[in-house]
Amino acid sequence: MKPVTKSNIGIQDDASRQVLSVSRNLIESLGYERQIKALKEFIQEWINQSDDEIKILLKWQFEANSKFFRPVTMFACYESVSNKPIDKNLLSRVAALELFHNVSLIVDDILDRSRTRRGKATLHCKFGSLPALMTSGYITAEGFRIVHNDAYAIDRLAELLRRLGIAECMQWRLRRHPLGVEDWRMIAGEDTGSMFEVSACLATHDETLRHYGHLLGVLYHGCDDVSDVRGSLALGGGGDEDIRDGILTLPVSLAIKDPEFSLKFREGKFSDLAYVTTKLNATLPEAESYLDKIAQEAGDEAVKVARHPEKLLTLIQHTRGLSRV
Repeated sequence: MKPVTKSNIGIQDDASRQVLSVSRNLIESLGYERQIKALKEFIQEWINQSDDEIKILLKWQFEANSKFFRPVTMFACYESVSNKPIDKNLLSRVAALELFHNVSLIVDDILDRSRTRRGKATLHCKFGSLPALMTSGYITAEGFRIVHNDAYAIDRLAELLRRLGIAECMQWRLRRHPLGVEDWRMIAGEDTGSMFEVSACLATHDETLRHYGHLLGVLYHGCDDVSDVRGSLALGGGGDEDIRDGILTLPVSLAIKDPEFSLKFREGKFSDLAYVTTKLNATLPEAESYLDKIAQEAGDEAVKVARHPEKLLTLIQHTRGLSRV
């Protein structure tokens, strides 16, 4: 793992601020300032009513800079098929999804041994792994409770947990396997893709935008993979965490075409970070081209199924730009 230095932290903080700025611009351009404010108030009230034993952990996890990309996606999906105003029922579903998203972040941070998130210490670094894991369980239970009168929402959230669990186990089982782009797409579809699929379904309360959500999630996952390489280049490395664990990212799935890289990836022999940086950097033009195709697929789907696809197209455009942040 790359040592944390003042220089590294400064670059990471700059990148975080840039991403948050882009997210704020998206919220403003889509006109969701009021809805995000209502969501923050909903979550704050939920935290205030929580047990004192766990309240401090919830405050630490949720009272931080969030991109709120999934809530924005849900609001846009809802308005793309409905002329009715956003109501409390939708807000509850959005809040439940945001809770489940934070569960995935807590677990990911523990597994990745991440020390910071959103500009401060991760939950497990601040309070310990056991409290963090127990908090993730508490949040999961509360997410189901928030939508306890909505059988469809409960089913979709249960689907999300099942698929995320399967995806993480599959991704770990397949680590260090020299797989290709279509394998990457399958894994991404069950990881981030499932999160956005369920977001779209919860938003419309049906299956209308499921495939759109899937494509948006795969696009988000791929753009994040590419952005990680660009960020690692800025830090002087080659994507340490994923390379360390042998995780198949989009750039890795392209670099594996090189027999030498494929062998090193399979054997986990990446002591030369300059070599990794060079190989992954060389894949970026092809990766960007592949992401353009996914964005086009998502746009075609939005136009085909939504009554008002304009905001869905804006989401695609915004997501596509994340690979260059």
